[in-house]
Amino acid sequence: MKTKGYVNEVMGKTADELQRDLVSAKKELFNLRFQNATNQLDNTARIKEVRKNIARIQTVITQKARAAE
Repeated sequence: MKTKGYVNEVMGKTADELQRDLVSAKKELFNLRFQNATNQLDNTARIKEVRKNIARIQTVITQKARAAE
């Protein structure tokens, strides 16, 4: 359920909003990896979740680009 809600939310965004979300997610992933390397990260599952969200955002960006052609 949670995943479908996120995907529906991403599908409703514009290309600019998606790019901003992608940059934000990549920054978050960097910070999580940094925290993990310094043993400050409590929830290591968050890394996997953010990676999948990045993939979802990139998939929607690709779908919208192909639809625009």
